Amino acid sequence: MPIITLISDWGLRDYYAAAVKGHLLTMMPDVNIVDITHTIEPYDLQMTSYILKNAYPCFPKGTVHIIGIETTESIDCKHIAMKLNGHYFVGADNGIPALILDGNEPEKIIELNVLQDSYNYTFSERDLFAKVAVHLAKGLNIEDLGQPQNSLFEKLQAKPLEEKDKIVGTVEYVDNNGNLITNISESTFKKHSKGKSFIINLPCESSISKISTSYQDVDSTDLVAIFNSSGYLEIALNRDNISKLLNIEHDARITITFYEYLNLKP
Repeated sequence: MPIITLISDWGLRDYYAAAVKGHLLTMMPDVNIVDITHTIEPYDLQMTSYILKNAYPCFPKGTVHIIGIETTESIDCKHIAMKLNGHYFVGADNGIPALILDGNEPEKIIELNVLQDSYNYTFSERDLFAKVAVHLAKGLNIEDLGQPQNSLFEKLQAKPLEEKDKIVGTVEYVDNNGNLITNISESTFKKHSKGKSFIINLPCESSISKISTSYQDVDSTDLVAIFNSSGYLEIALNRDNISKLLNIEHDARITITFYEYLNLKP
């Protein structure tokens, strides 16, 4: 059964998600529609990319993903279809497609040249993206949808800054428990650590000098740093909300400084 997923910042009160689903089912009655989430913070590209790049690999290859975030088309922001790791993504080239690459190269990028189903240009997800998604879900050629494109628009810095003895990253996402997920990968950390001591400095002047394997490795309400299931550094308070308690939001800076010897720490 073909699968089409939806991710958006529409929320749960309005009709938008239902309208897109209804339009998809009208065109393809046997399609399986899966909601990834509709509670993205409005226009939050980083939150969207983090959730999508961690969710989509769990779906079968051939799944089509409609991205309903900041979809207004312009000269600088084109509508595209992209094939990546056997999956298809339909949305605006607004920075999200570049962020979900996560080091991979897209197999195809197509600038869409498809007529909308209405003359209203404020609801591309229903009037254009749904039509494109059905085309792809039927197994038809992505190249029939428009012109090939060689690159993606990069709006946000996805990688941390790496210096000789320092990594400067950012909080990429704050999850429902208030845990801070950074853009510092375990592989980047290991490249610099090599047995050295280190200090993870938070913007609230708190710090951590140990990587744990579980939240329960520390006492309740203590700071803990782990590498999560996605392989990225996560900072949390055991059984508490670090984001609210210490007033740390996404885009906050996280700095890791490495030292050859413990007694050289400041």
